[in-house]
Amino acid sequence: MSILGLKKKQPKTFKVKVITMDAEMEFSCEVKWKGKDLFDLVCRTVGLRETWFFGLRYTVKDTYAWLKTEKRVLDQEVPKDSPITFHFLAKFFPEKVEEELVQEITQHLFFLQVKKQILDEEIFCSPEASVLLASYAVQAKYGDYEPNFHKPGFLAQDELLPKRVLMQYQMTADMWEEKITAWYAEHRGIARDEAEMDYLKIAQDLDMYGVSYFAITQNKRDTDLLLGVDAQGLHIYSPNSKLNPNKSFPWSGIRNISYSEKEVTTFTIKPLDKKKDVFKFYSSQLRVNKLILQLCIGNHDLFMRRRKVDSIEVQQMKSQAKEEKARKKVERQILAREKQMREEAERAKEEMERRLFQLQDEARLANEALLRSEETADLLAEKAQIAEEEAKLLAHKAAEAEQERQRIEATALKTKEEKRLMEQKMREAEQLAVKLVEQSERRSKEADHLKQDLTEAKDAERRAKQKLLEITKTSYPLIAAYSTPPPPPEGGDLALGSGSMRIDFKDSDMKRLSMEIERERLEYVEKSKHLQDQLKELKSEIESLKLEEQQQQAGVYSLRNEARGYPPEPPYMPHSNRNSAYMAQMAFFEEV
Repeated sequence: MSILGLKKKQPKTFKVKVITMDAEMEFSCEVKWKGKDLFDLVCRTVGLRETWFFGLRYTVKDTYAWLKTEKRVLDQEVPKDSPITFHFLAKFFPEKVEEELVQEITQHLFFLQVKKQILDEEIFCSPEASVLLASYAVQAKYGDYEPNFHKPGFLAQDELLPKRVLMQYQMTADMWEEKITAWYAEHRGIARDEAEMDYLKIAQDLDMYGVSYFAITQNKRDTDLLLGVDAQGLHIYSPNSKLNPNKSFPWSGIRNISYSEKEVTTFTIKPLDKKKDVFKFYSSQLRVNKLILQLCIGNHDLFMRRRKVDSIEVQQMKSQAKEEKARKKVERQILAREKQMREEAERAKEEMERRLFQLQDEARLANEALLRSEETADLLAEKAQIAEEEAKLLAHKAAEAEQERQRIEATALKTKEEKRLMEQKMREAEQLAVKLVEQSERRSKEADHLKQDLTEAKDAERRAKQKLLEITKTSYPLIAAYSTPPPPPEGGDLALGSGSMRIDFKDSDMKRLSMEIERERLEYVEKSKHLQDQLKELKSEIESLKLEEQQQQAGVYSLRNEARGYPPEPPYMPHSNRNSAYMAQMAFFEEV
């Protein structure tokens, strides 16, 4: 057999990668498999029973398409890559999530998909609603808020808000986290599935929730519009507004949707009310037209299905889900009670440990206090013994002090008598000083009179000499005229002699007076010196008496303090007005 004649064998399997919202899976599929075979395999792997909401989506050029279940996989326009990539996503959305989503896995997949659409801004959400939804997402991921565990910054790696909301306000990441955490703390006690359901219940009220948008034209003049397909019906929007439709056609009000592929694909919407106008729109892309038709058929079928009695399968699922929820509720309650009991036990343990530490500290402090008390008792006993000995010593000293006091009192009486005598002597000295001062003043006056007399005598002597000189000068020419001296006039010598006698008499009187003044001065100086010596002796005696009195008083004070156990005090130095007077008088006498 020739090798060239052999045909190349076709592979019997092909690789497929399916990406869900929280996982990636790879399968080896047979070539003959239809879309339903692959879809069922994915649903079984995920554990999904509510399969009518989901589909496998793949990318075709610039758009996307859903894998058809009745055709073989490789016969469709799937990518030729290996493995072939599909996204397992929700194709149709429920009208009321709480009533229609039965399984927990279904809720979880819807939660992840809607959350991603909100973060990617495929669904418009206000900032307030975004923060609230983010708080439920955090509750679903982290459970109950624990301040000791969820420290600031624990949401730094999580994407929770759309970029449009973050850019709309000038707020830091910490400020957004603080707002989200404030709502998050309010959700305590909510389980993960409950938090995801609360998230979906809020999200289903958003205007763009579950709506698939397609570009269309209303007429051949290409008036651009947007067609929205969702669980409620068909909606017509302006190109710049996806929130508020210009016209809506609910599924309950549509009688028929026709599809024509001629020159341009035409869709015709016939209302149930025949009086209303038929609405036509055009689309130029064949793949988009097929996708619109699939979504219209699928949403309409689900719309009609919701209004019928649930199938046995759905009823069983709801019953099982109800039992499962009840079981989980009981488990959560048991878990909550166990958690509460554990927390209470931990708090009790912490309290007991704290109490134990407190008792240990109190015991330690009590032991230390006991030791200190014993040491204090020993010290007090020793101090008591010392105090007793000191008391005996002080009693002995008190007796000696009493004897010394009596002796000092006797000495003080003697000192007072001596002081009285000294004061008497002082008064006599003062009287003597007054007399001396008076005598000195009298002598001074007499000296002044004598000086005045002496001055007058000197003036008279000077005048007499002058007169004698004048007489001598007058007599000299007469003697020259007569060569012989003239006979002396009668009585002339007697007169001259008398004048001379008178002069000599005044000289001797002055000398006598000067001698008498000098003698009296010498006597006064001698008496003053004698009085000054007496005053110095008196002053020294007073100082010695004062010193002795101070020493005696200091001795009395020291003895009293020793008897009382006080420290010795410095001797008291009295300053009486009388002693000050004595000192002033002493200074006066010294000056005199």
